[in-house]
This record gives sequence, C-alpha cells and structure tokens, in this order.
Amino acid sequence: QVQLVESGGGSVQAGASLRLSCAASGCTGSMDAMAWFRQTPGKEREFVASISSSGGNTYYADSVKGRFTISRDSAKNTVYLQMDSLKPDDTAVYYCAARPGRFTSAYYGNYDYWGQGTQVTVSS
Repeated sequence: QVQLVESGGGSVQAGASLRLSCAASGCTGSMDAMAWFRQTPGKEREFVASISSSGGNTYYADSVKGRFTISRDSAKNTVYLQMDSLKPDDTAVYYCAARPGRFTSAYYGNYDYWGQGTQVTVSS
C-alpha cells in the first residue's frame, strides 16, 4: 500500500518562500509519476505541478510557472515543491499525489494515491 505524507506547510507573508515535501512509502514509491494539487473550500482540486517517474519531465500550472519548482529525490522516495514569491492566491491545502507509471497528468482523477494535505496560508 502506497502512503504519502506531506510536510512543510505554514503561514507566511506575501513574497516569502516555502518548501513542501512528500515522503512516499510502499511498493510503487519510487516508480510513480507524482504531482502536487491544491484546494480551497468550495472549489475543485487544482493542478499545481507534476514530475515524471524519472524526474526528467516537469509540468506546471500557468499560475505558478516561474515561481514554483517540483523535484524528486528517488533515493529518498521524496518529492518537493519549492514555492517562491508566494502570493495570497496561493493559499490552499496542498496535496501530494502519485500514479503508477512514467507519465504525469494534470487531472486529479488520474491519480491513485493521495496524502492528507498540508495547509499553506499567505497573507498580504
């Protein structure tokens, strides 16, 4: 059974940085395509960034492109989301997700495994 555990959320001022981590354990941890999504109350879960199983391909939502960076350390089965120049609109619960195979997706329905979420709050 794959388990994903996020950490690194918090409350910061606009313009600050945070790094989220997602530690994966279980039989497919290092072979999965991984992604970060975020969600605010009353809204659908929103794609943020994804990374292929090899780490060679990354994708970003337009709203975070140039500010966020996704990366992975396969030896540690951990995926990171470096978030710079944070804005109040980035406030959300951030979720880590995994899907078996090499290829990523921007659709949350294509992911089989999810973490519990970590809150990020950005104040102006």
